[in-house]
Amino acid sequence: MRSPHDFRNGESPTYRDRTHFHSTVAAQKLRRFNSLILLLRLASFSFSLASAVFMLTNSRGSGSPHWYDFDAFRFAFVANAIVAIYSVFEMGVCVWEFSRETTLWPEAFQVWFDFGHDQVFSYLLLSAGSAAAALARTMRGGDTCTANKAFCLQSDVAIGLGFAAFLFLAFSSCLSGFRVACFLITGSRFHL
Repeated sequence: MRSPHDFRNGESPTYRDRTHFHSTVAAQKLRRFNSLILLLRLASFSFSLASAVFMLTNSRGSGSPHWYDFDAFRFAFVANAIVAIYSVFEMGVCVWEFSRETTLWPEAFQVWFDFGHDQVFSYLLLSAGSAAAALARTMRGGDTCTANKAFCLQSDVAIGLGFAAFLFLAFSSCLSGFRVACFLITGSRFHL
């Protein structure tokens, strides 16, 4: 590694020249932190995909209502499908970080990208789940759920799975926020 005095005429050190030495304990903490983020993203993916599949398959025949007849259920399906796709992408980014020991994009962009998208998609899931839950509650008070209990039950399951996906994505967003705070304070996404 070159010392700062080796640079001439305002040259700046490259990324490799700026890497820091991490102890074995710090490397283990870093792996645990990344593993926790990967686990949360896997759980978010699983629950959002399951919610989208439950909503997509919620049709019982010609006499029963269909999920696509209701705007709130369409919103819940689309929101969960978007979050499932985003979670797959972010799991790929986590695996990239594990294998290459570096971020996919420059660190500043990666930190803000993860935090911003986690926030946006968390709120998207929360609003979609709230709209679908309000519609499901209204349907339970009417004739729809007395005539088609299976439709309402499957809708409730899909909504519950969507809220679980929201919780895991919200926890992931908290960890992304921790990374942003560390980046702003220390210049690195980890406090090590």
